[in-house]
Amino acid sequence: QNPQAFTGISRLRPRMASCKEFTAHTGYDVLLQRLLEGRKMCKDVEDLIKQRAQAEERYGKELVQIARKAGGHTEINTLKASFEVLKQQIESVGNSHIQLATMLRDELKGLEEFRERQKEQRKKYENTMDKIHKNKISLYKKTMESKKTYEQKCKEADEAELAFERISTMGNQKQTEKSQTKAKQCKEAANEAERVYKQNIELLDAARISWEQEHISTCEAFQLQECDRITILRNSLWVHCNQLSTQCVKDDEVYEEVRRSLENCDVGLDMEYFIQSKTTGTEPPAAIGYENYYDRLTPTQNCGSPIPSCGMMKRFSGLLHGNNRNAPDSIIPTAPPAGQVDGVYAAIRTDKEEEADLPREYRVLYDYTGQNEDELDIRAGDVVLVTDVGEDGWWTAEQNGQQGFVPGSYLEKV
Repeated sequence: QNPQAFTGISRLRPRMASCKEFTAHTGYDVLLQRLLEGRKMCKDVEDLIKQRAQAEERYGKELVQIARKAGGHTEINTLKASFEVLKQQIESVGNSHIQLATMLRDELKGLEEFRERQKEQRKKYENTMDKIHKNKISLYKKTMESKKTYEQKCKEADEAELAFERISTMGNQKQTEKSQTKAKQCKEAANEAERVYKQNIELLDAARISWEQEHISTCEAFQLQECDRITILRNSLWVHCNQLSTQCVKDDEVYEEVRRSLENCDVGLDMEYFIQSKTTGTEPPAAIGYENYYDRLTPTQNCGSPIPSCGMMKRFSGLLHGNNRNAPDSIIPTAPPAGQVDGVYAAIRTDKEEEADLPREYRVLYDYTGQNEDELDIRAGDVVLVTDVGEDGWWTAEQNGQQGFVPGSYLEKV
């Protein structure tokens, strides 16, 4: 993670232009091939980062989806809180991986731009070198042709000179003059070919010098490109590793939040919370004892009957009327306490007689605390409005805007 470590490359890099192995005609092609291979390496690094960015994005989106689809709604108290923290942190990790994918794509974009800049620079030098190289090849071919022509003209001039000497010894004046003229022409042609040949040699040498100078300049430019490419790629890979390491640290910090939340998860507190929120009572329902019907009757008036039944109030319980409301034993209306006798009792009533004049107001004789949500709490002396009489001994009554079931044996008409 120290950028200073990359500055030493300028001191260690070799000078390609000074290597004799690269000053020949094929040296340029070798260097050019190296740059093309370096370009291929840039594409390979780009593909690696691109695929890693795609993988990070897929992973992040899957984590976000997992976190949002996770249940846990039935859990309570501290464990539920810890599970919610876990879901939040998993979604946070997913979002951070999506952000990492964006950062990797930004790095990828920089590499692509660098590769294209190098391509443009290489093309500029490559075009110049191709132009000079073609000119040198053309001059070389022209020089070789002029050399061949020069050698041919020299041979013809030598042959014409020998022919002239041979004919001149024969004493034929006309043939001698003709041979002399031909020898002179061949000599002039040889001289002209020699001049052209020398001129092409000079042009070729000038082209060679220009090519060598441009070759050296191109090699230096290619050297800088290669050094820049290696530096950029190494920096890019270094940054890539730093980004991945940073992401790992972030993930660990996020999961540490989950661990701290789990430390606050207390089994005892969760159990106590469940008991307090779902409790159904602290004591089991009491047993129903036997009560003699006649022991509870008190005479109020004499009807001339030996059995004191006229004018008596008969107190009913849920057991006498039956209870088919599927309620637990603890909510069956029982008879009033044995000591709670006020001396005045209501006559025995039937359901049909009561239904005939509903709704009607009734006075509460005894206290009753509702055991279910659909039952009313009533107190002795209260006045309620009865709207329906049930065959099971439970009547529907209204009081203070609330409606619910009450035991009918606890009421009397007003």
